[in-house]
Amino acid sequence: MSSNSEFFTGISKIPYVPDARAQEVLCFKHYNASEILLGRKMEDWLRFSVCYWHSFCGTGADPFGSPTLCRPWNEGDSGMEIAKKRLGAAFEFFTKLGVKYYTFHDRDMAPEGHTLEESNRNLDEITDVALELQKQTGVKVLWITCNLFAHPRYMNGASTNPDSHVLAYAGAQVKKGLEIAKKLGAENFVFWGGREGFLSILNTDVAAELKHMANFFKMAVAYKEKIGLKCQFLIEPKPKEPCKHQYDYDAMSVIGFLKHFGLDRDFKLNIEPNHTTLAGHSYEHDIIMASVFGMLGSVDSNTGSPDLGWDTDQFPMDIRNTTLVMKAVIEQGGLQPGGLNFDAKVRRESTDLEDLFIAHIAAMDAFARGLRNAVRIIEEGVMQNMLQERYISFSHGIGQKVDEGSASLEDLEEFIKQNGEPKVTSGKQEKYEAVFNHYL
Repeated sequence: MSSNSEFFTGISKIPYVPDARAQEVLCFKHYNASEILLGRKMEDWLRFSVCYWHSFCGTGADPFGSPTLCRPWNEGDSGMEIAKKRLGAAFEFFTKLGVKYYTFHDRDMAPEGHTLEESNRNLDEITDVALELQKQTGVKVLWITCNLFAHPRYMNGASTNPDSHVLAYAGAQVKKGLEIAKKLGAENFVFWGGREGFLSILNTDVAAELKHMANFFKMAVAYKEKIGLKCQFLIEPKPKEPCKHQYDYDAMSVIGFLKHFGLDRDFKLNIEPNHTTLAGHSYEHDIIMASVFGMLGSVDSNTGSPDLGWDTDQFPMDIRNTTLVMKAVIEQGGLQPGGLNFDAKVRRESTDLEDLFIAHIAAMDAFARGLRNAVRIIEEGVMQNMLQERYISFSHGIGQKVDEGSASLEDLEEFIKQNGEPKVTSGKQEKYEAVFNHYL
């Protein structure tokens, strides 16, 4: 441990207390890590992770106000001193909360230096400490990503920048990030293109930028293989903010991009539902779409305020949403090596240190409830039977030929000549909604 200081005094390991009262919030009421559901521990279905940037680097500042979250680990005489204190606080939090994974950007972990070499030395020094803490606690890295959006050099993009010098710097930064991922045993590596897009089409060569981004990803794949890094590459879609239009707009945009450039075997998707709703979709939309194409790799578990037009990164508390997510996760056999990463931040008005625990505990309980609901839905099979009945016409005759891909337009015409106008069949949406609500 980089420091013997205890930051969360008065808070011990969070227990599971299923009969706790409403106002008892520093305990799990639903998340029972060792409970077996469908042959797997709850903790293995959920694979919870804490994000470093919001929870330990966040200050509560916004465009209209100064910082409100004055954290003791963010005080010190130098960036490196603060970075080491921050690690101590983070691992204390991980162990007391009882999560097995964490995620970070390279520049969250260690301060950026005046040169690439200095930045790399800083990262080496701090990740030496992180590696030791991982060995002491058993906490692992779910994923690492490189911050290719905050520094002014990236104002016009990183892999899509019109200046190849900037793209080269981004490549050098990712190279180091991949080396750190191997050093710390990261199970995934995320690419989020916050500046990969445009504000005006008038000064943008879209075709060139997309090609350069694809070639950048191919370089990352080649270096990953060269150094023997065993992890899953993930792309995180987002439609806008900070760009007016980001190329990784939503799940289908990213899947189409990956397939077009022959990268779909090397990448999956890290879906953040708050980004999904910013794209105008329902909370679960991108998770479902990625999953049915076999491309759902991990989930940044948060939510937003649909009435707002920006990324609020709130903790997920809606049981309907968590149930739909976990139903998709179970149906694809789990998220491993991905997980449920809380890319969420306490509100700038939630200034007590215990608020950080309360937020994570409540969100973990929400997903535990969603998991239990999804298990019941799947075990009882009522909704699946209803769905199978709705599509029963594709199990025989002309429907079966369509399903198998052996039908022709001539076959369809002949079928209609013999059978005439189809009957109108109710979609029963309200019945499905009523049955689903039964499990919540």
